[in-house]
Amino acid sequence: MEFQQRLYELRKQAGLSQEGLANLLGISRQAVQKWESGASRPDLDNLVALARFFKVSVDYLATGEAVCEPPQPVVTAHRSHYHALQFEYKSRRTLFGLPLVHVRFGPYNFGVARGIFAVGNIAVGVFTLGGLSFGVFSLGGLCVGLLLSLGGIALGGFAVGGLAVGLLAIGGCAVGLVALGGGAFGAYAIGGGAVGTKIAIGGSAKAPLAIGIQSASGLRTYFAGTDPALLESAIRTSAAGLPHFLQDLLVLFACSL
Repeated sequence: MEFQQRLYELRKQAGLSQEGLANLLGISRQAVQKWESGASRPDLDNLVALARFFKVSVDYLATGEAVCEPPQPVVTAHRSHYHALQFEYKSRRTLFGLPLVHVRFGPYNFGVARGIFAVGNIAVGVFTLGGLSFGVFSLGGLCVGLLLSLGGIALGGFAVGGLAVGLLAIGGCAVGLVALGGGAFGAYAIGGGAVGTKIAIGGSAKAPLAIGIQSASGLRTYFAGTDPALLESAIRTSAAGLPHFLQDLLVLFACSL
């Protein structure tokens, strides 16, 4: 039996198409076709890779002189690698040197998924989803997002999470320029307990301008039921540096106490 016949038989026993085998080796389908037609033979690196994949010796593959055990059928997909409880997929298309999609996860797979859209135990990219997630737009258990971050612990421009830290932070515990949460700490803080360097609004509020339900501590203090026009005037004066829509948000919360 010639090399091309041995390769053909091994591939068929493994349940692979020519394209499937090519994808696993990172070569073209035409290269596999030429090997099986006898038009060419693989170089040493590819010969070793074939022997390892089919679990045969290089001697057997090249000369047919060694005994081999037939490989078990495998399931393949384009640049996908299946292991026990693990999965990886990486698209061929790239942008700025990153694959458009990279998915890599599993209970024992702690490699990093890197892509424009990345999903994994650890994910890094533009749009990311993972246990640990770092990107422009990030979602995960612990996530850092340049613009948007949503997670158990979230850090970003706009952060939403159990613990949120950001320019605009919303969470059980929120820290930010504008912070909304059960416990809120920031220049402008709104929450059950709110501490602000400029304005605090909440059940208990502490800031130069404090508006509270139960307690308010600061240079100027107001309580629930104060004339809304007076509250709005005080807030807009103290928050003059904020964008108008954020001033509106502070006014809305203060007047709804």
